[in-house]
Amino acid sequence: MNDCLFFGYNKYPRLIKNKPKEITKPIQFKFENENENENENQIKQISTALFSIIFLFENGKAIEYLKYSKQNPEKIQIENIQKVTVGEHNKAILTKEGNVFAKGKDINPNNPDEFINISSLIEDKNDRIIEDIVSGDSSIYLLTSNQNVYGIGSNEKGQLGFNSKTLEKTEKPILMMKNVSKIFSGISSKHVFLLDSNQELFGCGNNQFAQLGLGELRKEEIKIQKPTKIQNIPKGKIIDIQSGVSHSIMLIENENENPKRKLYSCGNYRSNGLGKIYEDIYEFTEIKSSLFENDDNILEISCGYYNTLILTEKGKLIGFGINDFGQLGTGDTKFQRIPIQIELPKLRFNEDISNYHISCGYSKSFIYYSPSFSNLEEDLIKLFRRKEFCDISFKTKNGEIIKAHKLILKYRLNQNENENQIEKLQEIISKKSIKESNQIFEMIYSNRIINPKLYSEIKEIINSNEKIEETIKRIYLNENGK
Repeated sequence: MNDCLFFGYNKYPRLIKNKPKEITKPIQFKFENENENENENQIKQISTALFSIIFLFENGKAIEYLKYSKQNPEKIQIENIQKVTVGEHNKAILTKEGNVFAKGKDINPNNPDEFINISSLIEDKNDRIIEDIVSGDSSIYLLTSNQNVYGIGSNEKGQLGFNSKTLEKTEKPILMMKNVSKIFSGISSKHVFLLDSNQELFGCGNNQFAQLGLGELRKEEIKIQKPTKIQNIPKGKIIDIQSGVSHSIMLIENENENPKRKLYSCGNYRSNGLGKIYEDIYEFTEIKSSLFENDDNILEISCGYYNTLILTEKGKLIGFGINDFGQLGTGDTKFQRIPIQIELPKLRFNEDISNYHISCGYSKSFIYYSPSFSNLEEDLIKLFRRKEFCDISFKTKNGEIIKAHKLILKYRLNQNENENQIEKLQEIISKKSIKESNQIFEMIYSNRIINPKLYSEIKEIINSNEKIEETIKRIYLNENGK
């Protein structure tokens, strides 16, 4: 059985029968029909907005609760799903193959309830493998394997990085920015943040309440219509940025500090809290609270439309902001300007709190258990999609150039004892086409258990942006004594 807690507005859709429409304290959520709803599989992710909730399972399948569904969710007819993202007016699905299927009135106005492959609409055919997706209020952002960001949907506030008068919306992805490592937005946000490969932060879109953190508001900066560098970012590594309608929360890590992770906020305090008493914040400013200081490290943050939830290493759930429907889980519906701790029932897996995750919607919130046993596979998928890999090749004994870098490295990760099998593999693929080589790889990878010995090394590669070609050659050649 999945460990999942729910609190907030128990209507549109109604998730728990025989309970009031406002559930102000976290309670256990269970699927009504276990077999039909894939409950035998572990929850991997929950994404929720105003009237839609998508549950993604570890088997790559997903179900969706809609506004008027009577606790009977619809199965999403897409297989091999890696990530889901729900905005107020759209939803998107990323598959492990790097395709993105999306639906919504700003994506496909003729049939807004039909999923279409939006990644296939990217004009540059070499840029159609997608690494990550993020939904905004009415826009979807795609990060490609070449580390380029495309946007599709509404550009009402310039959130696609173009003049909104000349481009109000687009039904095809348009290039926003190159050399991007991460995208950050929110289910209700008409603004977006882009972190480039040099760890510099850019933002565009709605800045009416200073939610981009650009500094003191000026009339001409209410709408930022091209990616603009955010100055005065606090020192450290940006782990995450979560955005609401009129606020943004940033999580930054400094390894040598205690606690090593700190929270910063900007935007409008009147509806979001921001962790301050009475103060709009024009630049990202630290949120200080004894609840997540004193050796307690922040694991994860999530923003709804006008509220924020925080999960710490010591198992504390903390929240602030709008609470009209009980979405903070405090036991009432009072607005909380500063962080307050939420009482949680005993969690079945609370000995490993790092496997818990939080998800905020408009009026609903979830805390759920999702073990990280698939992280290695997902990290490798991202690694293999990077542009550097596309140019790597190995010269085999017969002189044929075989682009089999993915095959070699993944085979090494699955290799247990017989080192000579690498040479046999090389001999086999030297006589095969690229397509046949990849088929061999799929056969090997699907029938082997991942050897975790190289996990930390691969993680370091991903995090440090080490030159992939040198790393592959080192692993492939040195490990075989060549």
